[in-house]
Amino acid sequence: MTPNEQLIHQFYTAFASSDFKTMQEAYADEAKFNDPVFGDLDAAQAKAMWQMLISRGKELKIEFGQIAQQDEERVTAVWQASYLFTATGKKVVNNVSSSFVVKDGRIVNQIDEFDFKKWAKQAFGFGGWLLGGTRNFKEKVGEQARKNLAAFMKKISQP
Repeated sequence: MTPNEQLIHQFYTAFASSDFKTMQEAYADEAKFNDPVFGDLDAAQAKAMWQMLISRGKELKIEFGQIAQQDEERVTAVWQASYLFTATGKKVVNNVSSSFVVKDGRIVNQIDEFDFKKWAKQAFGFGGWLLGGTRNFKEKVGEQARKNLAAFMKKISQP
């Protein structure tokens, strides 16, 4: 296993163990993150997102594998999150493909991809199935996710 693959293995092992601090340490200060729900996040937002997801995650179970070095800086991984979606209490099983750029032993870019419509159907039920493929619904979900993240960041920054 290459050092970059080891970093990503450690990252997901920490996620599976609800160890957000180790996950946060994997990111460079200038890191960028993107996924279909949160959209584009900077390093501080990405670090807080993992903390928020772990702290709020009910029945959270993480499985991962297929970690592979693609070139000198790029690593890919496949993982699955099973949890109760906080807003609705519905069970979600989300299959995610991640790609990372790693420089100097830290993640500088992470892009997570998954089927938003499939996720929305699980998270929101019939309404998610019906509207999950629309841009407006996706934007509203993302807007709410970023509002929740901003409120969480404000909360954890207060003494």
